[in-house]
Amino acid sequence: MRRYELRGLYVIIDPDVAAGRDEVEVARQALAGGARLIQLRDKRREKGVQLPIAGALRSLCQERGALFIVNDHVDLALAVEAHGVHVGQKDLPVSVVRRLVPQQMIVGCSTNNREEASQAEADGADYVSVGRLFPTGSKADTRPATTETLRAVKAAVSLPVCAIGGIDETTIDEVMAAGADMAAVIAAVVTAPDVQEAARRLAARFAETG
Repeated sequence: MRRYELRGLYVIIDPDVAAGRDEVEVARQALAGGARLIQLRDKRREKGVQLPIAGALRSLCQERGALFIVNDHVDLALAVEAHGVHVGQKDLPVSVVRRLVPQQMIVGCSTNNREEASQAEADGADYVSVGRLFPTGSKADTRPATTETLRAVKAAVSLPVCAIGGIDETTIDEVMAAGADMAAVIAAVVTAPDVQEAARRLAARFAETG
């Protein structure tokens, strides 16, 4: 870890899941509820369209003392001076991303097993995510994992570990018991009738466990 604490509720904002909700307003409410990290994950729109949204999210997170992460797009993360970038197994390798971004920029990596997680750590990642832990409709091309996978990754690396995939109020305690430092959620917050309250209820689980 370089200079940020990577712990707590991690809200991923995907416009395809948000179904027309304003990304910045969703983030504002999620942060008010206690989210510590916000990620913009946009697989569809042109980067020129994403740029002002990413810039606004970065400013909002900076104001609130939270972290803003861009999914996949290293150039977009650099353009808005995001706190970090998150890449998957089919994106630019962590070792390459680490050479391209400033030393203080967070680099996260999606993993599905202890081997991928260990490689990400060796290549310079600051955290790894582990999933898909539970069924989810937020992303189609996911590989299944279990809380035992999460435990194995946690034992294999010295990095913060983020649980992802189908996490909501019914599953968050299970992933935290398995060692998750962060819990990434999408639908459980961005589609909730009351975004702030949904985030508050999930973030409270981290506060209760110290």
